[in-house]
Amino acid sequence: MDIRGSICALVTPFTADGALDLAAFGKLLDYQIAGGTEGVVVAGSTGEAHMLEHDEYERLLAFAVERVAGRIPVIAGTGEAGTAKTVALTRRAKALGADAALVVAPYYVRPTQEGLRRHYLEVADHGGLPVLLYNVPARAGCDLLPATVAVLRDHPSIVGLKEALGTDERIRAIAELARPDFVYLSGDDGTACKAMLTGAAGTISVVANLVPRAFRMLCDAATAGDRGEAQRCDEVLAPLVSALNCAPNPIAVKAGLPSLGLGLATPRLPLVELEDGPDRSRLREALAGLASLANAA
Repeated sequence: MDIRGSICALVTPFTADGALDLAAFGKLLDYQIAGGTEGVVVAGSTGEAHMLEHDEYERLLAFAVERVAGRIPVIAGTGEAGTAKTVALTRRAKALGADAALVVAPYYVRPTQEGLRRHYLEVADHGGLPVLLYNVPARAGCDLLPATVAVLRDHPSIVGLKEALGTDERIRAIAELARPDFVYLSGDDGTACKAMLTGAAGTISVVANLVPRAFRMLCDAATAGDRGEAQRCDEVLAPLVSALNCAPNPIAVKAGLPSLGLGLATPRLPLVELEDGPDRSRLREALAGLASLANAA
């Protein structure tokens, strides 16, 4: 299993009455594979994991595993605020056929670095899946520091880190920790190009939901060290990345689904659909500018 390159943090489509839309989810998975996506995350924060019931989580993940059929890695979001719950969900994801677990730092409870260290070791020891650490301070309310990552990467079941903090200092610090058995993945579309040129082996992306082929082009160029081509790809994607920042994720990216025939724009409460107005117009314009790549098969 090779977790690197262009990886999509999948949205979870819902029907007009709020049920899982597995037909649309299947189209989204097919669209990703046709566009060159090299891995998918199911039921992460972009996938509204915390809005899913237990049976919905299982149906969604099992569906993805069956649809992908081993062509690319299927990574399950299994992070919970509590360690025991995270271990249990990681075990369930393994039973459902996931290839790895993306484990967000425990949110809301604000653990110390020692608490984070012990949390991740418990998940790695008892969850049964390869673990990708996931640091996203803006959402979790805590920051998994590089010094703690340096300790955790020695565990044989901890295979990498998705780092969403895109400052120059953090990018450099995490790039220095990467090695063949520990992959560094960017978790921020806006700074993904910089991170990959610095040493990240790929990106877990939101924008890839809408333009997988264009994002694969960026990842290929940046991870190959082709600075000129990577920056060109980054500039092409920049208007869409900027447009998606108009509302909390995944509100804006879901607003782009209908025009691609990939489902409805509606998230689950407390998230609400992006209103018609300047933000939605800017999103439409950005997608239109990438139409040839967005619709490429």
